[in-house]
Amino acid sequence: MISRDELLHFCDSALDQYAAVCRDLGDDLVNARLDDVPGSNSAFALVTHIGGVMARWGRTVNRGIVVPRDRDAEFRATGTVEEALALLGAGRAALHEDVAAAAPREAPADPPADAAERDDPEVRTQGAVLLHVYEELAQHLGQLEVTRDVLLARRRAGEPA
Repeated sequence: MISRDELLHFCDSALDQYAAVCRDLGDDLVNARLDDVPGSNSAFALVTHIGGVMARWGRTVNRGIVVPRDRDAEFRATGTVEEALALLGAGRAALHEDVAAAAPREAPADPPADAAERDDPEVRTQGAVLLHVYEELAQHLGQLEVTRDVLLARRRAGEPA
């Protein structure tokens, strides 16, 4: 079984990488999307989204602390690198609190309404919910890194973002 510290090590590493990508992009590209790629998201939008993911699953689902969320708005969010770093810092602090408060083998306090009928392994225990948080961090980190790589390659080539 993975310990809380081990889980947080991986989550913190992912969050550090989100911050590094935002810094790499700078204020001029942190809100840029790959316009020729349908469904593309900006770095700032992805940072906002993973903040929503961590709050939803770590707080609302696991602990029953309702955190209002507008998922669609997360993907439209814009801001500066400093604002992205602040979001990452706040999300990290809350995640550390949520991991410390979790009872990994117990059921989540407020699982999604349809979780029982789907017998969803992601919400059987609070530990599984926290693993799902890491899964989302890792998934969106890959998306973020590809976005960064393309945007920076286009900048070097003198192409529009």
